[in-house]
Amino acid sequence: MAEREQLAEWLSATARGDEQAFQRLYAATSSQLYGLLLRILRNPERAQDALQDAYVRVWQKADTYAPERGAPLTWLLSIARYRALDVLRRKRPEVAMPEEPDMVATLLEDEQSLSPLQENENQQSLEAIQVCLRSLQPEQRDSVLLAYYEGLTHQELAERLDAPLGTVKSWIRRGLLRLRECLGERA
Repeated sequence: MAEREQLAEWLSATARGDEQAFQRLYAATSSQLYGLLLRILRNPERAQDALQDAYVRVWQKADTYAPERGAPLTWLLSIARYRALDVLRRKRPEVAMPEEPDMVATLLEDEQSLSPLQENENQQSLEAIQVCLRSLQPEQRDSVLLAYYEGLTHQELAERLDAPLGTVKSWIRRGLLRLRECLGERA
């Protein structure tokens, strides 16, 4: 049985409360999820805590997995990613904003093995995002990255950047419009 089908079968059994299927799912995927969490959180202890939280969520929400919407591993990785972002939001004072927009690439990466063509397309997309991020005004880039990397609200951004709320909203809106325009030009 192909790995994707096996993972989907274990998820389905987990949704029915099958603890052995859940253990198999954990054994087959936990190292990939932990690797992603460690790369995002950069702290083994927090990554382990987030991994545990992610699998609690998998146990609780396995019945929401829809095979037609994506691969099981992609679904599991997205849960882990959300757990990592939750940790970053809770630990915000300890998390420094990355100096380079390269961290965006880390958040967009999957732990799945890709074909050379897919890998090349991903690399080109990430390079385009990085180029476009560098084309933004510094306050626009910082606002967009803080909003998406750390999940800050407009109000929290205004406080963090010591700027009026309307100005911050404008920076984000203009930054996103410019990113869309820039990425459209590069497509």
